[in-house]
Amino acid sequence: MTDILTLSEPFRALFYAPYYLAQARGAFARQGLEVRMETAGTTVLAAEAVFSGKADVAWSGPMRVMQHRAADPASPITAFCAVIMRDPFLIVGRAAREGLHLAELPLMRLGLVTEVPTPVWCLADAVAKAGGQKLKDRSGGTMAQNLARLLDGTLDAIQVFEPFASEAEAAGASVWYAQAEAGLMAYSSLYARQDTLTERRESMRGMVRALAETLEWLAVAEAAEVAELLQPYFPDVLPEIRARAIARYQHVGLWGDGPRFPRAAFDSLGEAMLRAKTLPHLPAFEICVDEAVVEEALA
Repeated sequence: MTDILTLSEPFRALFYAPYYLAQARGAFARQGLEVRMETAGTTVLAAEAVFSGKADVAWSGPMRVMQHRAADPASPITAFCAVIMRDPFLIVGRAAREGLHLAELPLMRLGLVTEVPTPVWCLADAVAKAGGQKLKDRSGGTMAQNLARLLDGTLDAIQVFEPFASEAEAAGASVWYAQAEAGLMAYSSLYARQDTLTERRESMRGMVRALAETLEWLAVAEAAEVAELLQPYFPDVLPEIRARAIARYQHVGLWGDGPRFPRAAFDSLGEAMLRAKTLPHLPAFEICVDEAVVEEALA
């Protein structure tokens, strides 16, 4: 019997590829699940969909669960099934260079991401650990606007995710640094209300198994094949750009750490959030993450 689940997508992004591929390759269906993916538009709206019951499950940064649990330990939302445990953002400069020292970034005309906060927190934490000063955004623009400003010489470097980085390279710019190089960072997992995790346990296990299968396949798949499967989700991105972006993310190991949730990734994100003063304290891993459902699914 097929179980129908509504999965809330915060926004469309290439680094979320495992979720799209689990659907495109039939991994959810093989677990007896009919997953109806609905785009919320923002991470806040995705969370609201879960809270209100409009969605059974969502994906997003574990930062949201951590903030809710820090404010209220009895909050009903719980993270499970690690999917992206490294930072997908990249620093792109106008010209090729080697040996970027992160402490140099605050001295540059740098366009930081404005659409979402987590990559800025993570980069600021890495820069501080490298001995750099506080990061300053010299643009205030979107990633698309900052790419144009980089190419016209207004900015020295920009912080973007794919496919903006590959599009920049195609226009003559160069990727200087992949934030994934900083190591484990809790970036994206599933989350649901605790009552959903309890009452629909087998369906939640099925989602874990589907994503585990997808991550295992993605680790060895050809980038061109992955890019082709993602075409319906990113019809406006050129095939060669999609393939280049996928190959880069595979190379930096973006999708190689799930579905078990590394405690080190949780702690790294918590440290970056504490430094950014966006978390009053680090809530316990055990109240934020349901690892049992993953172990049950993979047993």
